[in-house]
Amino acid sequence: MALCRVSVLGLRAARGGSQIRQRLRLRSTEKKLAGDFLHQQSLFSHQTFRNAGGPAGAPGPGTNHSLYAAIVGVSALGAGIYVYRTVQRDKARFCERTSYLSSRRETDSVKEEVKTTGIVDDKTAPQTVESALPEQLPSHVPFLLIGGGTASFAAARSIRARDPGARVLIVSDESELPYMRPPLSKELWFSEDAHVTETLRFKQWNGKERSIFFQPPSFYVPPEQLMSVENGGVSVLTGKKVVHMDVRENKVKLDDGTQISYEKCLIATGGIPRSLPAIERAGEEVTKRTTLFRRISDFRSLEEISSSVGSITIIGGGFLGSELACALGRKGRQTGLEVIQMFPESGNMGKVLPEYLSHWTTEKVGREGVNVLLDAVVKSVNYQNGKLHIHLKDGRQVQTDHIVAAVGLEPNTELAKSAGLELDGDFGGYRVNAELQARNNVWVAGDAACFYDIKLGRRRVEHHDHAVVSGRLVGENMTGAAKPYWHQSMFWSDLGPEVGYEAIGIVDSALPTVGVFAKATEKDTPKRAAEESGTGIRSESEVTETGQVDDVKPPASSLDFAPSQQGDNYGKGVVFYLRDNVVVGIVLWNIFNRMPIARKIIKDGEQHSDLNEVAKLFNIHEE
Repeated sequence: MALCRVSVLGLRAARGGSQIRQRLRLRSTEKKLAGDFLHQQSLFSHQTFRNAGGPAGAPGPGTNHSLYAAIVGVSALGAGIYVYRTVQRDKARFCERTSYLSSRRETDSVKEEVKTTGIVDDKTAPQTVESALPEQLPSHVPFLLIGGGTASFAAARSIRARDPGARVLIVSDESELPYMRPPLSKELWFSEDAHVTETLRFKQWNGKERSIFFQPPSFYVPPEQLMSVENGGVSVLTGKKVVHMDVRENKVKLDDGTQISYEKCLIATGGIPRSLPAIERAGEEVTKRTTLFRRISDFRSLEEISSSVGSITIIGGGFLGSELACALGRKGRQTGLEVIQMFPESGNMGKVLPEYLSHWTTEKVGREGVNVLLDAVVKSVNYQNGKLHIHLKDGRQVQTDHIVAAVGLEPNTELAKSAGLELDGDFGGYRVNAELQARNNVWVAGDAACFYDIKLGRRRVEHHDHAVVSGRLVGENMTGAAKPYWHQSMFWSDLGPEVGYEAIGIVDSALPTVGVFAKATEKDTPKRAAEESGTGIRSESEVTETGQVDDVKPPASSLDFAPSQQGDNYGKGVVFYLRDNVVVGIVLWNIFNRMPIARKIIKDGEQHSDLNEVAKLFNIHEE
């Protein structure tokens, strides 16, 4: 190959030199026949030749020969450099391929010997085979998924569903295979298994046991075999982080220097737990006694800590903080662990629930054995005499052994700079189009995606169901579907097996709300909902088709409307969130498996004069 390239380059150089020589001869003839005007032009040309290195005297045959020699010399030098580099690359590829084929023959012979004799000794053991063939990561993959969370796994499954032979590589900076995060703050804490931190298996509210992992290790293909295994598969490269992305060259670089090129890429890097400025500036003694809860390693660590310390303080009153408070509070009633929860709002989940429901939730958390501190703004934290001292702005002070900061999530957009991707200044995350595409051949899903909702405007959602559905859609679009993202994702929160809610759309306590409640029955609990649906991860059981909603018949019984008429007993109900008299969000309080109805109400975007009539669609008086 290299000799062929040399011949071609030599012929091109010779042909170029011949053409230049002919032009020079023609110009010499023209100089002899032209008048003064052409003579002046020839003088200008001779001056140019002299500047190029020709003799300073009058033009003559030597000038032409010098110019010709210079051009041919430069061409030959360039050709030589090109040939040298090409030969070196071809030599390296040849050596690499020869080594691989040689090792492959040795591996095949070992496998054949084992297959024939059935004997595996020290010489034919698997570790010997691996040492004979140093496995390498693929340098190129058709589908590259950055991030090992729910969105990536959903995308991988979607890609394989549409293209059964697809080869998908997931790169995760975690040491674990893809898993679901909701049980980390819910069911795992209620497990009776003493080894739950090792098994990571739990009983759902319906009593059925399952693993936190989406699939067992046998489901995945080793990354080193991804490009050679028959019919493709899904590989997970754990413990590696993508630190640089070149969207023009379709290439990424890992933290160990490995480079991998791709044809299609998904960014599903999720988010990073926020901390408090007061904790960040407090020093090492405070930070090492603080948990930013997000991963399996955080669950394992906190479970161990909760069994060895006397008190834990949870800062944050949102979904995660309230779920952990209930879980640890229930554990504390058995072990004597003191659990404190503090947040700036006037009640649990005060940014989401209307005030009356937020206060009721706070009472519920308190009944679980949690000391809840309202309107608590952390001013400073310090470590003294073996205790963490939390100083609040109103002068209150709390002493504790450990802190759990549950104050929100920051979208992980570390690749934006190297990839040149646009970030949203209002909501954070990568700005994507209706198909969740950020650039050509690059998509974003899950927590890190800031997308445009055709009904509710631009949004960024941090919930399990959104990760599942957006990941699934991206997988379809990476295989050519070109579908827009119109799904209204739902989310849920359980304060133990007895109280829970599901929500959809924009649920902001700053919006006007209308609540319609009824008396709860024994079946109006997360536990009974899980028993009926067969799963505790509610987005898996959601019905995506909403055509049957129009056939739902409201009951004839009347509904109580004003929250004040319900006293302090909000057994079950529906809360509508309004913007310009249009329902933009719905919370189903202890009402389950009715999400398609709520989704359709938001999708219709109509104004309703009487939301009591709308609430009848949810059959909340059904016994």
